[in-house]
Amino acid sequence: MQRRKFLTTAAVGAAASTIAAPAIAQTMPEVKWRLASSFPKSLDTIYGGGEFVAKRVSEATDGKFQIRVFAGGEIVPGLQVLDAVQNGTVECGHTVSYYYVGKDATFGFDASMPFGTNCRQQNSWLYHGGGLQLMREFFKTYNVMNFPAGNTGTQMGGWFRKEIKTVEDLKGLKFRIGGYAGKVLTKLGVVPQQLAGGDVYPALEKGTIDAAEWVGPYDDEKLGFNKVAPYYYYPGWWEGGPNVSVLVNLNEWAKLPKHYQTVFEMACAEANMDMVTKYDVLNPPALKRLIGSGTQLRPFSKDIMVACYKAAQETYAEESAKNPAFKKVFDHWSAFIGDQHSWFRVAEAGFDSFMLHGIPKK
Repeated sequence: MQRRKFLTTAAVGAAASTIAAPAIAQTMPEVKWRLASSFPKSLDTIYGGGEFVAKRVSEATDGKFQIRVFAGGEIVPGLQVLDAVQNGTVECGHTVSYYYVGKDATFGFDASMPFGTNCRQQNSWLYHGGGLQLMREFFKTYNVMNFPAGNTGTQMGGWFRKEIKTVEDLKGLKFRIGGYAGKVLTKLGVVPQQLAGGDVYPALEKGTIDAAEWVGPYDDEKLGFNKVAPYYYYPGWWEGGPNVSVLVNLNEWAKLPKHYQTVFEMACAEANMDMVTKYDVLNPPALKRLIGSGTQLRPFSKDIMVACYKAAQETYAEESAKNPAFKKVFDHWSAFIGDQHSWFRVAEAGFDSFMLHGIPKK
């Protein structure tokens, strides 16, 4: 009896194992994607965000789901990543959505808009404030799904070949600037230029442009802007907390097993945290090095900031009047910011103000 029971149990177990193995194989298929980045390989921070996602996805799937990362220009130019994902040239891309405001200004909200959210507020709006749902409704019309996958924190205002003291100094300035801010600055006489990261230095060096903004001290030092423009302005009022996104082709997304989708989304969320914390560690010493090597640090004057703010509000009203998709997101986004300011001015601003300006000198 014992022998027959053992043989029966063993047979059932063997049969179960032959069924389970193929079932597991089916849920863990080999998937190979290509990711087109908007950024050059030299920038280990922002380009590294795409590599971070690929590494985590591979580790979590035992190497079954592999994503190969290509720098800007290797498959498509850095400013054409959205198009490549939309039409299926690549399965996914790592980019900043404000690069595509020329198609529709609504794209800017996925990244950063002038005088908008800081990093924490942008993440709050996307993850828990309804922003991601709104943006995914919009991106769906382009056959794309967007995933927050990085943030640079508040950026610098850029490198200038001459001092900018007044609003009048902005007139005629050829300024490399990404996103919606170019439309705002046009109202003040600036001639905006949108260039991919790898093209900025030669344009600034040759004098094709008069000024350029990128990210902040660490990346800017790597790109060598301090060698060709002495004045470094702050803050980047157009990028209080820009989100960097991974864009995925919807058809390719639908093919993924649910487990792979979950892994991918988690990898992007971790990349989001990793990038901003990395910048916060690397930017302070980089700024010290830049100043030590002769960089002239300058704040934008209050008059310039106020003029830019007013110009931004004008463009928002104009765009809302003609673009229903923009207005839908803008109304939600601006109301969210109002609530955030009510809270941040109570505790956050009070604490930050004391820590930055109120500590008694020894």
